[in-house]
Amino acid sequence: MLIDSFDRKVDYLRVSVTQRCNFRCQYCMPEKPFSWTPKENLLSYEQMFSFIKIAIDNGIKKIRITGGEPLVRDDLHKFIAMIHNYKSDIDLALTTNGYLLKSQIKKLKQAGLKRVNISIDSLNDDTFTYLTQKNVLKNIKEGIEAAIEAGIIVKLNSVVLKGINEEEILELYEFAKQKGIQIRFIEYMENKNAHSKLKTLASFDILKAISKKHLIEELPVKENSAAKLFKDESGYIFGIIEPYDDSFCKTCNRIRLSAEGDLIPCLYYEDSQNIKDSTNSKEKMEYILKDVIKNKPEKNKWSHTSSTKKEDNISSRAFYFTGG
Repeated sequence: MLIDSFDRKVDYLRVSVTQRCNFRCQYCMPEKPFSWTPKENLLSYEQMFSFIKIAIDNGIKKIRITGGEPLVRDDLHKFIAMIHNYKSDIDLALTTNGYLLKSQIKKLKQAGLKRVNISIDSLNDDTFTYLTQKNVLKNIKEGIEAAIEAGIIVKLNSVVLKGINEEEILELYEFAKQKGIQIRFIEYMENKNAHSKLKTLASFDILKAISKKHLIEELPVKENSAAKLFKDESGYIFGIIEPYDDSFCKTCNRIRLSAEGDLIPCLYYEDSQNIKDSTNSKEKMEYILKDVIKNKPEKNKWSHTSSTKKEDNISSRAFYFTGG
């Protein structure tokens, strides 16, 4: 069992298999050129798996595969199968933009994938194209349908931006509800890699938009969940993620492994340790794992009220590097 210095049990590992992405989302890396870290700088699947085995043996029960866009890395299903074959009851999940999902979902499910979170920030072709710089909304909808048909547990993630897609909150809500899948609206977190003119829409305003049509009840806080959950009059449950709020830090149970081997204790924390040169040593990897967890911070560094200086509330972390 992995316990940090604040007596939190850490049993959730997020693994970024690539920094690459086939989108250029305005809130992530809109101006990043299509030039990438050399492949030799990335951990191989075998190196990642050697660490994952140690993490599982020490108590990790849930693993989420992220990126960049994880489906752009070749043979992802083989990597998922490695993990599943090592421990078949591990909770294996994937976060994706959904563009390549239709063509890969059967292989992913057969490999052992149990759940998938798909990003969709707009149901309007023009808005979607502006936000992602890719005119492929039809493909994303087909990916969602394919995942549902495959029997994978599906959730949708929508980043809400003031003046851009805030008028679509109810439409996105009804889209997910009609399909019987949960949607989580995400407050945009300002970061130095995003378009500078983007503005956050607060959770209060998201709830206000939904409350125009539905009676909303907040549900008790679910331990280890980054999302606050709500229920409407029909019993449909949705979530809101507030990255500036540090209340979920009290029960945070996760760490992150980047594609280059950085083991990161907190999404909003700058410190990490690299495992790449230690993947041939079980003892060294286990030491790094436990040391990173020992130094896991009590809470994130940013909140709307943490500083009067705007620049202090803008993350320098590249989310395509850590996997969000």
